[in-house]
Amino acid sequence: MACSLIEHKRINTTVAKAKALRQFVEPLITKAKPDNNVTAEKGTHNRRIVFRNLRDKYAVTELFGTVAEKIADRPGGYTRIIKLGNRLGDNADMAMIELVDFNEIYNAGKAKKKTTRRSRRGGKSEDKPVTEPVEETKVDAGKTEEPKADKGAEVEAKKEPAAKKESEAKVEKAEETEATPEKEAVSEEKAETKADEKPEAEAAEKPEAEAKSDAKDDAETKKDDNKE
Repeated sequence: MACSLIEHKRINTTVAKAKALRQFVEPLITKAKPDNNVTAEKGTHNRRIVFRNLRDKYAVTELFGTVAEKIADRPGGYTRIIKLGNRLGDNADMAMIELVDFNEIYNAGKAKKKTTRRSRRGGKSEDKPVTEPVEETKVDAGKTEEPKADKGAEVEAKKEPAAKKESEAKVEKAEETEATPEKEAVSEEKAETKADEKPEAEAAEKPEAEAKSDAKDDAETKKDDNKE
């Protein structure tokens, strides 16, 4: 059955036999892939293994020739089973098993995608050029971009009004502290009035102090008289 499948690319059989055939023939197809026959010694060894199972040199030649070229890009799943219904007589489930890459109806209009197995993830990968992302600047329609002023110029512009305010405050303080002739005259008058008030207050305080001292002397003399 494996030789018939390789030579005719599809055969009809029961579902049970088709499933058993798929498990038998797919490892042999993997041996025939070009990737597994890199060196001459390895290719010869794989061909001998396949011939030991198939026992048909025409099937082996077809497998390593036409079939190997078709399945070169497929990582696995080389066969397809399509159920056909029950067979008349014994009512057995019938199916058609075929090679996937040789079905022109199913593959019409489909682009082949190169896929790899997970086990090959750690293999060599092609170096791809790295392109840096370019920043795009969006400009609204009808608006023109204004030239941006330097930060230093903005800071200086902010400092100028503050410096003006400080200078004005200093000038006002200086004007307040400056002595005018009117202010000097008023201050002199205040000093003279204070000087006149001091002797009067001293003169008023002296009689009071003398009266107190006379009262103390009278009290002392009275005490002395009483003692006597």
